[in-house]
Amino acid sequence: MAQMVLDEVEEKMVKAVGHARAEFSSIRTGRAAPALVEKLMVDYYGTEVPLQQLAGFQVPEARQLLIVPYDRGSLGAIEKAIQHSDLGLNPSNDGVNIRLSFPPLTAERRKELVKVVKHMAEEGRVALRNIRRAARHELEALEKDAELSTDELARYEKDLDKMIHVHEAEIDHSLEAKEQELLED
Repeated sequence: MAQMVLDEVEEKMVKAVGHARAEFSSIRTGRAAPALVEKLMVDYYGTEVPLQQLAGFQVPEARQLLIVPYDRGSLGAIEKAIQHSDLGLNPSNDGVNIRLSFPPLTAERRKELVKVVKHMAEEGRVALRNIRRAARHELEALEKDAELSTDELARYEKDLDKMIHVHEAEIDHSLEAKEQELLED
């Protein structure tokens, strides 16, 4: 039973790290990346739909993103969603596609984005700690029900600690990579 708890914790921690990395990819680095806009919600005929379901993406140049809608009727809605987002980008519509040009980031803006990314990393670490806390409660309940000895509980708690350290290191590594990406010109 305790091993099932640890297996479940491992799975949840992997998902938490994946979520943190996905959050990092939504931060603009001055380069064109589909991840910046693909989750953007678009009002498509009265329904909120993620942009990735309405269009394809191409990166013709390092600082330009081309959005190719599957349905030309969605062009206006996509353009409006981009304008109302907090990306600070002006879409240019040629009647078929939408082009987004990414201006270079200022040094001040880069530092602000690093702070945002660090905050996201801390949220990821907190999620990992919450998973660990919930697992500890489950393991302590098993000990209380006499399904685990005190020594086994201590061993499983050490395993939990090892797991969280591994996953926190993954988040830290992703954070360092994103910081480097943000701070390079």
